[in-house]
Order: sequence, then C-alpha cells, then structure tokens
Amino acid sequence: MTMTDVASDRAAKRPVPRPGVLEIAPYIPGRSKATGGDKLHKLSSNETPLGPSPRAIEALRSLDHLEHYPDGAATDLRAAIARVNGLNADRIICGTGSDEILELVARAYIGPGDEAIYSEYGFLVYKIAILGAGGTPVVAPEKGMTADVDAILERVTGRTKVVFLANPNNPTGTYLPFSEIRRLHAGLPAHTLLVLDAAYAEYVRRNDYEAGVELAATADNVLMTRTFSKIYGLAALRLGWAYGPDHVIDALNRIRGPFNVNSAAMAAGIAAMEDRAFVEHAVEHNEKWLPWVTREIEGLGLKVTPSVGNFILIHFPEGVGQTAADADLYLSARGCVLRQVSAYGLPNALRMSIGTEEANRDVIATLKEFMGA
Repeated sequence: MTMTDVASDRAAKRPVPRPGVLEIAPYIPGRSKATGGDKLHKLSSNETPLGPSPRAIEALRSLDHLEHYPDGAATDLRAAIARVNGLNADRIICGTGSDEILELVARAYIGPGDEAIYSEYGFLVYKIAILGAGGTPVVAPEKGMTADVDAILERVTGRTKVVFLANPNNPTGTYLPFSEIRRLHAGLPAHTLLVLDAAYAEYVRRNDYEAGVELAATADNVLMTRTFSKIYGLAALRLGWAYGPDHVIDALNRIRGPFNVNSAAMAAGIAAMEDRAFVEHAVEHNEKWLPWVTREIEGLGLKVTPSVGNFILIHFPEGVGQTAADADLYLSARGCVLRQVSAYGLPNALRMSIGTEEANRDVIATLKEFMGA
C-alpha cells in the first residue's frame, strides 16, 4: 500500500472493505414469488417437491431446552451420518449448509496469490468463496455443458490450491463418471485439494457414478461435501456436511464457528436421514417426472441438457418473442417461477426444478401456450 493509499484510507469517512471485496458479484437466489397466477409453483431453487420427512417435522416439534447452546461438535449428527453412510465420524465436519464448508475451504487453503479452479458453468458460490479469500478464480471450459478433466488439468499450476467440482453440476445437471474423477485426481499435484461437491448425489441412478466417498476416504487431498437442502427437504434449516482426511477436517474445524450448526437442524437432519423410505420415495418421484418433463419440453422444439439431478436446463431460441427472458416473464405471470441463469453465462436458458405433478403439468401447459404449440 502506498503512502497515498494510507492517507486516503485515513481520510475515508466510513470503514472501507479491503481491495476486491466490492468487486464480488453477490449470489442471487432463485425467486420465491411470481408476478401473477392463482397458484405459485416455485421451481427456481431445486427444492424437493415432497417437503421434509414427517420424522424430521416431529423431531423439530419435540425440541426443547432452547436456552442451551447446541453441541458444538455435532456429535450425534456426525454419528448418524457415519452410520447411514458407513463412514468414520471423526472425519466428518458439519456446517450451515454445504455452502459454509465451501467457504471454510477457501479461507483455510486460499490466499492472495493463490489460484483455485472451477468449471465454466460451475456453482457460483465457488467464485465468490475464492474471491472472498483473496484468491484468483480460474475457469476451465466445459464440453457439451459438462466439466472437462483435460481443461481443468491444463490450468493447474504451482499456485493451484483447490479445484472445486460439482458432480452432478448445478445448473446443467450433467455429471462426470467416477473413472473421470479418478483421472482428474491422479493428475493433480499432492498440494492441491480436490473438493467434490455432491449436493445432488442422492438423485443419481447411474452405474458409473460415485459421490466421492471412496476417494475422500483414501486420498490425502480430496474432500466430499453433501447437503440436507435437496432430497432431505431441510433447506430452511441450512445443514450440510463433508468427509475427508483427518488433516483437512482439523484445519476446517479450527476456523469454523464454535456453534455453527443449530440444534433444530441437527435433530431434523438425523431424523430425515434415517427415514430411508421417504428418501426412496423422493428418488422414485424424480425418476418418474424428470424424463417426462424432459420429453414434453423437447417435444416443443426446445433443447434440454440431459440431467441426472432434480432439475433441468432449458435452452430457448434467440429470436424476438421466444427468448429465455420472454419465457420467464410469461411463466411468472402465470404463477410458474423458474430460475434465470444469465449469471452463469447462460442468458438463453432457464433452469427448472422438478416439482409436484401439478406443477410439472402446469409448466408444460404454459410453455405450450408460450411457444404457440
């Protein structure tokens, strides 16, 4: 900092954020309200249309002793996660959504002069976390809306501290088979942490897919993150977790808040995770309606990126009157709220979460009207 900068700071009439903070574009969530329509179909945030498990709701109703701080170590929750997934509880960390864990990774491993890589259409939080830690984001181009292992490896340097990879990816819904994940990991230097963000893992029913448990259990530089916000229906409670090597979990625990997960979230999370029948019901619902919605939209002449998650990416033409922006206005005026994804560099696309049968059918009917089909 020059003497001029010092003098300028001293002369400031209010606190000034450190350089770069005000250049970060904030994350804008999917809209929760429509501009019209008798009903609201909120399909903008990849929330489960089935809501949470009744067991989770009962766990919340049974909660008492709100005057006490929560268990700072999330002991019972970590034990439940370990039991359900066959993991070592000591290598699990819990957070306020998996977003907090991604932020902790950036804070722990990235600083000024460091780089971190994410794919072209990767989750926007990666860039925010990297910039927030003072690091330099590096974008790897994708192929066919899918992360490209070779493109990622080509951008690895001695300054690359973290590679963030959502698998399946949001907002595209595409995924890399585990053979490609292994190839990516094998090509990374030992000092680079590979973060496998598996927020939608429970929805994937492909034989060549693996969320990353095995690598996180055996490698010194792999961390897998998961969330309770999607298939478990606990988005309002903000709960996530990660699994990885002892030394990574130790580093993250040193900088997380001492009571970062609240008692309500932990109680509901344990109950939701252990209700396996409810989870399977959610998977079956998605298995039925994901292909149906995809076929119906493709039948209107629109392109849909093949998805293994609980959402699809719909591509609209660039012609006047039928753009994604036009479609968004038309749908919203009739109570159907989808997600604009122009912040991802996809101005001619909308992301649609798979909803209830009624919501899915209403969106298709409205799109038919919009397209004049």
